[in-house]
Formats: sequence, C-alpha cells, structure tokens
Amino acid sequence: MTKISSLCAFCGSKVGDDPAHKEAAWRLGRIMAERGVRLVYGGGRIGLMGVVAEAVHQGGGEVIGVIPEFLMDLEVGNDEIGELLVTKSMHTRKQTMFSLSDGFVALPGGLGTIDETIEVVTWKQLRQHTKPVVVMNVGGYWVGLTALVDQIIAGGFAHEAIRELFTVVDGPEAVFEALESESEPTDEVLTSHL
Repeated sequence: MTKISSLCAFCGSKVGDDPAHKEAAWRLGRIMAERGVRLVYGGGRIGLMGVVAEAVHQGGGEVIGVIPEFLMDLEVGNDEIGELLVTKSMHTRKQTMFSLSDGFVALPGGLGTIDETIEVVTWKQLRQHTKPVVVMNVGGYWVGLTALVDQIIAGGFAHEAIRELFTVVDGPEAVFEALESESEPTDEVLTSHL
C-alpha cells in the first residue's frame, strides 16, 4: 500500500468542452486539500491545471507548480498560489515533477497530458519507478487510451500485464483508493518484450 503525501496531476491547459471535466478537477483538488496531499502540477493558472491548483489552494492545501521558462507567458505561470519552480526545459520540468511526487493522476488534457502520462507509465514499465499511476476517466475521456493499450497487446507488441501499469477510475472520489492499492507490476511487463 502506497502512502500518498504528494500527488502529481497531469491535466490540460484548457478546460475542454465538457463541464464535468472542470467539476472533476475542482473536486479532486478539494479532496487533496482535505487529505493534506500536496499538489505538484504544470504551474499554469489556466485550464484544468488552474482549476485543480486553485481548488487545492482554496482548501488550504500545498501547491507546487513546475513550468519551463518558455511557457511562463504562454501558460500564464501561476506565481500567486504556492511555490512556482521555473525550469530550463520540458525535460527538466517532467523530471522535477516526477521527483517531487509519490504518485500520478491524469485528468483530461491534450497532447502534453498524454505525453506526461505515457512517459511515467513507460518509466514504470522499464522499472525506473514503482509509483502508482491513475487515469481519471471522467465522461469516458480516456477510453481511447485503454483501447490503444488493448491494440498494443493484441498486436503482439506487449504482454497483457502492461494493463497493470496504471489504474483507470471514473472520477475523483476513486483516485486515492486506486493510488494506495495499486500493486507493483509483474516481471512480464518488462521481460516479455526484451
């Protein structure tokens, strides 16, 4: 069982068209604050990033944003709540977010959110960490990801154990139970494709 004291949230710099995504981001932030879990996120004040950060902050929780220099203006770096770490590159940003976190949750988002999520899942497959990864599938947003994983397995590119690398939940209320109960992946996750 993993104790989560610092959770990294990957999420969009837009709120998206479905109001349920914004509501779920807000609720997740409030749950984090209630549980005393520090938020680590991409550092922006806009989109779902801004929503979850503001919810944690308003709930009295701790917030650490991590943003590369070149995105400070584009993503409107949020230096008004919590701590804002400015990095030299995207790679440094992701490594910093990883090192500050006990686990990860992916909310709806765009290509950057997909990139961050797939990267931590891949690092887990390669045994670079055993931190839990949860995908918050609000409104079925991530069904494409699970379908892609099924296609990878069906195509013979990975063992079915890659499904163990992350847990899919329907909403924020299920995130912490999933994080804390996720088991370590089996050896086949790595060894079956070498």
